[in-house]
Amino acid sequence: MDPTLEVVVPVFNEALVLDPAVRRLHAYLSDRFPFSWRIAIVDNASTDRTLALADRLAEQLPGIRVLHLDQRGRGLALRTAWLSSDALVVAYTDVDLSTGLDALLPMVASLVSGHSDVAIGSRLLSSANVARGPKREVISRAYNLILRVAFSTRVHDAQCGFKAVRADIARQLIPEVEDDGWFFDTELLLLAEHNGLRIHELPVDWVDDPDSRVDVRRTALEDLRGLLRVARRFAAGGGRLHLGEERRHPFDDDMGRRLITFATVGAVSTLVSLVLFLWLRAPLGPVPAVVVALGATAAGNSWAHRRWTLGRRGRAGLARHAVLSGGIALVGIAMSALALAAVGAAGGTLVAELVVLAVVWSATTALRLVLLARQHRRHGSPDDG
Repeated sequence: MDPTLEVVVPVFNEALVLDPAVRRLHAYLSDRFPFSWRIAIVDNASTDRTLALADRLAEQLPGIRVLHLDQRGRGLALRTAWLSSDALVVAYTDVDLSTGLDALLPMVASLVSGHSDVAIGSRLLSSANVARGPKREVISRAYNLILRVAFSTRVHDAQCGFKAVRADIARQLIPEVEDDGWFFDTELLLLAEHNGLRIHELPVDWVDDPDSRVDVRRTALEDLRGLLRVARRFAAGGGRLHLGEERRHPFDDDMGRRLITFATVGAVSTLVSLVLFLWLRAPLGPVPAVVVALGATAAGNSWAHRRWTLGRRGRAGLARHAVLSGGIALVGIAMSALALAAVGAAGGTLVAELVVLAVVWSATTALRLVLLARQHRRHGSPDDG
């Protein structure tokens, strides 16, 4: 009978910790896990006694299989084990078991129930219980902030070594993942979100392994290169999967949830434009200053509304949105320039200039909201292309 869950443990030269870690995992699954399971130890070209110890564990304990690879790479280990698995759900944990195993059951349950497609542990949710040094904390938060800004991802912690995927979903996602190293996790999650799959993120207990041999700096640079590669791929319209019945289509809405995002983007854009206007007003004059200030924020405003307010990625509808946003920006610039010219002709003060700009920018914002809402209703959800 095929197991419900297969937990993959990728290892490279882990002879010192492999035996106690696998025995601990095995005991937890045997005593406290209600679904059928299997453990897969994947040896990534170890040069110590790791493979021999893994084979011995498989002989001594039921429910363990061992795979040996001649090449290194955590992503390669997960790719190989997950694609060869006959389990309903495939998961993995780092061999140091830094993540508390009590999170495994709720993570797997969300997949077995059909509620979610991918489930991940998170060290960055407020209710997570984490102990680690400041250097790794800062790097992790900075990396995940880049993800949230650049990809508008809702995932808080893409790098936690504790994840699970429905096997049928994994078989569709993994062939599209290009990385075989540490970036494998992030690329898998970005592809999942890009295709509208539901990711369940739950807080974990996590204690940093002081003996970790991960080269944080090199890994971070490789991850950044991976992010650029994926961003270019998505921008070119790539990364779309034909998921059939597995694809989730968002409900139609009236942009109720998007109004907060719209207001936030508008407030930030207005503040930047105002600061630029005040800074440039004296050397350039009011009219040139407002033209430069609004022109400087137009592209960023358009990008932010498309990515965050409308939730759209890729090239589908990009030209239409660019034309719409460009038109609104030109109207706003023209109206602002004419209003300031009129104030100047009447001998108005800075206060008068700010008042008319407030009126004009409010009108432009209202126009933008109406047109974005119409665009959202007319062209459907992001997943409809």
